[in-house]
Amino acid sequence: MALSALDMFFVFFVIGGWGLIASKNTDISTFDQNYQVTWGFDHVLSLNQGREIQLSMDNSSGAGFASKLNYGSGFFSLKIKLPDRDSAGVVTAFYLTSHGDKHDELDFEFLGNREGKPYTLQTNVFANGLGNREQRTLLWFDPTADFYNYTILWNHYQIVFLVDNTPIRVFKNNEASLGVDYPSKPMTIEASLWNGDSWATDGGQTKIDWSYAPFKAHFLGFDVNGCSLQNSNVGDCYSNKYFWNTEKYHKLDSEQQRAYQYVRKTYINYDYCTDKSRFPTPPPDCLDQP
Repeated sequence: MALSALDMFFVFFVIGGWGLIASKNTDISTFDQNYQVTWGFDHVLSLNQGREIQLSMDNSSGAGFASKLNYGSGFFSLKIKLPDRDSAGVVTAFYLTSHGDKHDELDFEFLGNREGKPYTLQTNVFANGLGNREQRTLLWFDPTADFYNYTILWNHYQIVFLVDNTPIRVFKNNEASLGVDYPSKPMTIEASLWNGDSWATDGGQTKIDWSYAPFKAHFLGFDVNGCSLQNSNVGDCYSNKYFWNTEKYHKLDSEQQRAYQYVRKTYINYDYCTDKSRFPTPPPDCLDQP
């Protein structure tokens, strides 16, 4: 596949900066060391001696898995190859979530499309039960052709969503300055493949074509860079002994900021902050976007 202008311009992220962490070989751990299947057990296939997992979906079920531990901060990555062919209505998800009332959640949701049309990546942030913070990004590569790296940085200062080492979304901790709740509950790492044709493609107008089933998503990279709350309290998870809490990760550097602005200008096709039909007055969390 030819490199896009974005790939060529920001390819140095793989060599330096945060890209060193996100792009290193994270295929050492097997799935069973850090994760477990949570549903759709007969739709999960372990490959490459447990270093690759395939989730499949047909009209009887999808499937999902989750980390065995809860985390309080971290630099969480999975390499994912999305379902190919006609995937309209099919949702592949990678996310962090707490459980119980007023949950926290950080979402990557890949919204399938008719064959030949682009995938949309939807991100969302829930804090203390409040979500409705959708942003949608058109990917600048074919996510079905190969594995690409998707990362969530979560520390006490900011949450950053990265696609192949390029930041596409930043949610800053404005709890003190703007009174905006910031995710702080212990969260598990989860992934799933499921039927979202009631909403995912063209607002639910384009349905799943089951003649293309089973739909298959593949996952690699089951090492976890996270602060486990089984071994720490919440305060410990903000310690600088974890690399993702050090000053380097408190904000985007100048080159990352340039990449982020390029993505926002070129590939973002929906942002809740600018949706005046839903929010005539922008939500307070939109007032300090980098």
